[in-house]
Amino acid sequence: MTLTDLPALNACLNATSATLLCIGYGFIRQKKILLHRICMSAAFLTSTLFLASYLYYHAHHGSTKFQGQGAVRWIYFIILLTHTILAVVIVPLIFMTFARALGGKFDKHKAIARWTLPLWLYVSVTGVIVYLMLYQLYPAAQ
Repeated sequence: MTLTDLPALNACLNATSATLLCIGYGFIRQKKILLHRICMSAAFLTSTLFLASYLYYHAHHGSTKFQGQGAVRWIYFIILLTHTILAVVIVPLIFMTFARALGGKFDKHKAIARWTLPLWLYVSVTGVIVYLMLYQLYPAAQ
């Protein structure tokens, strides 16, 4: 695996995290607590691997300039801005949500999870969208 493979890997990790979040949510709605815990823990692990890979990539590669023009450029930057802001916000929310579950404070866990899940899901999905727009739809000339 080379440095240039990491953006695709990161998109796959984000997509996997989003999928696990949705499945885990489905399990808790069905009161399948153990399966919910497994999915949410796997989503946490997948997001952690994403973050490590993302930071490594950008430390060694730097930023990539978006090549799209016109209205799509505005759309890209709005998605990127909301993704970036919420990516910062979601990290402490994820830790608080997990801490409450691990501490057996399930009422408090449920209360914060109502915010954590949609924000985490948004960040994961928009991460894939940013990848597609930056590297697949409007790639820089090689």
